[in-house]
Formats: sequence, structure tokens, C-alpha cells
Amino acid sequence: MANNQLKIKVLLPVLLCYIVMGFVDIVGVSTGYAQRDFDLSPELAQLIPSMVFIWFFVLSIPVGILQNNYGKRKLLLSGIGFTAIGMFIPFAVYTYTSLLGCFVLLGIGNTIIQVASNPLLQDVVSKEKFSSFMSLSQFIKAVSSLLGPIMVTYMVTEFGDWKLVFLVYGVTSIITGVWLAITPIVETKSTVKASFKTSFNLLKNPFVASMVLAIFLIVGLDVGMNTNIQSLLVQRFDISLESASLGISIYFSALMVSRLLGALLLARLDNLRFLLWSALLTVIFLILLIFSQNSVIANIFIFLIGLSSGNLFPLIFSLTINKMPGRSNEISGLMIMAVVGGAIIPPIMGFINSLAGIELSFGLLVLCSLYVVFTYFILKKYS
Repeated sequence: MANNQLKIKVLLPVLLCYIVMGFVDIVGVSTGYAQRDFDLSPELAQLIPSMVFIWFFVLSIPVGILQNNYGKRKLLLSGIGFTAIGMFIPFAVYTYTSLLGCFVLLGIGNTIIQVASNPLLQDVVSKEKFSSFMSLSQFIKAVSSLLGPIMVTYMVTEFGDWKLVFLVYGVTSIITGVWLAITPIVETKSTVKASFKTSFNLLKNPFVASMVLAIFLIVGLDVGMNTNIQSLLVQRFDISLESASLGISIYFSALMVSRLLGALLLARLDNLRFLLWSALLTVIFLILLIFSQNSVIANIFIFLIGLSSGNLFPLIFSLTINKMPGRSNEISGLMIMAVVGGAIIPPIMGFINSLAGIELSFGLLVLCSLYVVFTYFILKKYS
């Protein structure tokens, strides 16, 4: 019993870090409000998520190397610190430039958190349950993501200032950092001394390269949905921005349900087949969303997309790590570097939207999910 209590005491602060990780998804609703507040073009509005996700490309490998030398928990604490600082910027100055600065720090912090948290979670759970706990951690992140738009709506309704959500996020980050700092965790050591060379050499492995590309497209799909749901609903069905924001909450509700089910089921089901059906259904639901005839039907398919796609990231991540556990720091760095897909896909969608309309921009997300279907056959080949 004492050992179980000690394990829970170690596990809880690590899982709480996924709440802070979920703060990054406030970029979706923030993009809509910033576009309205500063009268931004679609291209300038989509620059906001780019300011967040570009850091996954720049910093993921260096963070993976640093955590190999200094420890995962120390790096995780620094990421939480960057997040906390960034959250208070909009209260000092609220301009388009200062908001970009806020999301730059959020992106830096979130990059560090995502690189360090998953390998640290692997240290506090058994290998057999890692996929299940990865889905649980993503469920916790989805709860955090879901609450963001709801909190924004509440802050606007009650206090007339949507930016108050950043104050809540800043305080929560500080509390999480303190709890993690006082919790002793025994970390496993990498079997290979990590460096830029050893990390990038892994990309010569066709299996690793294909899985990194899968993460790139999965995150691009997720962020593309998050940041374009409002535009889709407003442009297609002529509803208000506040009403369209409900679509984001519906999407994150579905992610939350999906990841909770994943946490319960993945320890019992064939993970590869689960991946295949999840990806196939995502393709189908995206196509049906594009051709929806009213906002109610569109919101139904938004929910179904979140439900089917919610476990794609934890499945790809855990299946890859479990095949090469001794290289977890480097693989984690490479995979979180691929989160830069969240900085690449939305601007492309914004460009397509400006040229050809919002429906065609969602066709790009169909292509992303089709590749994830293909990864099933790659994983099966290397199993």
C-alpha cells in the first residue's frame, strides 16, 4: 500500500503538467478574438498559431539533448516557467505584437513541456500501461483545452474581458511547477549519449522518419481544426463569432471523450487496429463535414472528428517509443519537433481559404488523415 501511495504521489504532479500543456490550445479561440480586435486578414490571424508551433521545430532537439544531460524534471520545470511568464504579458500591453510575444513564450514553454513530459511519464508507469497512460495524459490535456473556450466565454460574459483567462493559466502554471519541484522522481538514463548527430541520424531510419512525419500531420490536423472551426462555421452558415466558438468546445469535448476511452481501452485492445479504424473514420468524417448543409450537422461531424482522431497522437508516439525505449529522449525530441506541423498546416489553410474558400482548405486535413491511415501498414511491417 505504501508503494502504491508513493507511486500515486509521483504520478499526480506529472499528470498535472498535461493541464499546463493544454493551455497551448487557447491559441484557437485567441486567433478569432485577435482577428476581430485588430481587424486582421486571415494570413495575419493564422500567424498567431505559427508563433506558438514554430518553436517545436527550433527547440525540440536541443531540449531532448539538454534533458538527457540535466534531467527531464528540470527541463519540464523550465517549460512551465516560460508558460507562466507568457501568460501575464497581455495584462501589461494588449497589442497584436504583444499578443504574438505572449504566444512565443507559450510556444517555447509548451515545446519544453511536451518533449520532457512524455518520457518522464514513461519513468513513472510500466511499459505495458504506457499507451493507456499516454491516452490518459492526452485526455487531461483535452479537458484543459476544452475549458479554455468555455472560460473565455465566461470571462466575456461576466467581466467583459476575454484576456482574463491568461491570469487563470498563469496562476495554475505556478502551482503546478511548485508541486513538481517538491516531488522526488527517479529518472531512467538513456542508453546512448544524446547529441544533434545521434538525434538526426535516427531520421535515416525509415520507420522513425515515417512516424515523425505522421506526428507532423496529426498535429497539423488538430491545430488546423482548432483554429479554423470558427471560420468554417461563420463563413458557411453566417453565425456570430461567439456562437462559432462553441464548435471549438464541441471539438475538444470529443477529444476529451476519445482520450478517456483510449485510456480505458488501449491496455486491452490491439493498438494497431485501433489506429487504423481511428484514421479511416477521421477521413470519412472530415469529408462529411466539408459537405455539411447546416451548422447543427457540421457540429455533429466536428464532434465525430474529435472522437475518431483523439488517440492518433498518443498511439503513434507510444508505439514508436515502445519499439526503441533506449532512444526515448531523442525520439521524443524528433516527434515534438514534428509538432511544427501546427505552425505549417494552418497558414496553408489560411492561404487556400483566401484563394478558393474555406471548404477547400479543409481538404488539406483530409490528406493529412489519409497519411495516418498509411502508417498502419508501416507499423505492421516493422512489428
